[in-house]
Amino acid sequence: YSTLDLFAEFDLKVCSEIVMTVHMNLLGATPLSKVKRVYSHPQPFLQCERWLRENLPGVDRIEVDSTARGVMLAKKEKNAAAIASELAAELYGARIIARGIEDVKDNKTRFLVIAHTDGKRTGRDKTSVVFSGPDRAGALFHMLKPFADEGINLTQIESRPTRRKAWEYLFFLDMLGHREDEPVARALKRLEEQCKFFKILGSYPRCLDAKD
Repeated sequence: YSTLDLFAEFDLKVCSEIVMTVHMNLLGATPLSKVKRVYSHPQPFLQCERWLRENLPGVDRIEVDSTARGVMLAKKEKNAAAIASELAAELYGARIIARGIEDVKDNKTRFLVIAHTDGKRTGRDKTSVVFSGPDRAGALFHMLKPFADEGINLTQIESRPTRRKAWEYLFFLDMLGHREDEPVARALKRLEEQCKFFKILGSYPRCLDAKD
């Protein structure tokens, strides 16, 4: 399960977001020249693509469900390393082989704060939803059209295959505004009417450092 999958299955709400600068490091107990495989979550692999290509060409890249899991696996294996933060190195007692290996030095990562209730309106809010729709051409276009009609800015959309049926996808959508704002409420209602599955993950204060 990924974190996004758990959102769809359990009664959790997003109540806040935090955007932090995170520096990636190569962790392990072996010299850089001896590394034959690297563990990490898919996102750090993308963030460190150039460095890996230049410094560890041809090594096996093994994706795991979290950077923490990658560090724990790398500690147990000879000639293995992991990509993770300095905090992960401290928490799991791993040695840092190479520091700051991210391709973009101002590398920001978004974290969501989870609770059983979402946030109150602040005037600078975001709303996150997850949904699935009919499997036909143009379905996603029509499902997102209400947001264009209401002038609502969509900040992120991500798709994942569902765990229930092959070739069926869940869409995770972020937008500016609170679910109690009238334009947002109207657009969400029109979206829900078209959905096979629909869930509001929460409305919450938008991080001032977040990219709009």
